[in-house]
Amino acid sequence: MYGVVTRNEPETEWAEFDHAFYEVKDVTGRGAEPIESAVNMVSCFGDTAAVEAEPDLAAVDADGTPATRDQQYFDWSYVCPTREDYRAGVLATIEDCVAVQPDVRLDDVGFPRAGYCRCETCRDQFAQSDHDEWQDWRAAVISDFVADAVDRIPGRTYLTLYPDPYPGHLFERSGIDVEALEPLVDEFVVPLYDTAYGTTYWLEAIANGFADRISDADLAIELYAVDVEIDPLIHATEVAQAAADAVYFGYDASNARAAIRRLEADARDGVAHGENAGQ
Repeated sequence: MYGVVTRNEPETEWAEFDHAFYEVKDVTGRGAEPIESAVNMVSCFGDTAAVEAEPDLAAVDADGTPATRDQQYFDWSYVCPTREDYRAGVLATIEDCVAVQPDVRLDDVGFPRAGYCRCETCRDQFAQSDHDEWQDWRAAVISDFVADAVDRIPGRTYLTLYPDPYPGHLFERSGIDVEALEPLVDEFVVPLYDTAYGTTYWLEAIANGFADRISDADLAIELYAVDVEIDPLIHATEVAQAAADAVYFGYDASNARAAIRRLEADARDGVAHGENAGQ
């Protein structure tokens, strides 16, 4: 099963794609109207524009360093997941999405990194909670948000995971408790992005790590398609297919379509790519 992630509405209806994901709200804060022909995709807590407009929304560490794109390790800015008004706005966006299409993909869910957030709101909410451990409280914040989102999604819920399958790492990094979220989520999507896919052993290892962890929900691997040569992209797709239920391609529908056509033509002709091809 193949799909595409795109910002271009016409590409969502190309015949080669079984699924299409359309960015209604991305990490820059750019917004678009939801569409009927795709799974609408919402960046939940990645929002550079919101943080630039209201710096107090940013998640901060114990030293007060904000999770903004001008800091090391951050490509965009992150809103603290405890900000109720912002959360309400995200949930309202999800409601707008399901008004035209019942399925939704939740992107950028969680705290930005380990150590975040230590803002006053987080400190107060943790102190007032029933949790003895800060990490447990963080996970409860995220699980409660996902549950609130799922309550508004009548169709299929997709959720993007940071690509680290090692037990405990997502929990410590983002407050993502995979086992707690699995009953709520229909499919986890793991982006494994590379600009060349010259080697794929790492892709195989990460994909299989998630396949071992996720038992009830479906698993999809998302590959980067922009300016990637077709042969390496095809081989990466074959590697991902061995572990996942679906493979999606990010942000270059034309390149993705060409790869899918080649794969399907090779399958009809009985062509087999070598196990170590491209490595």
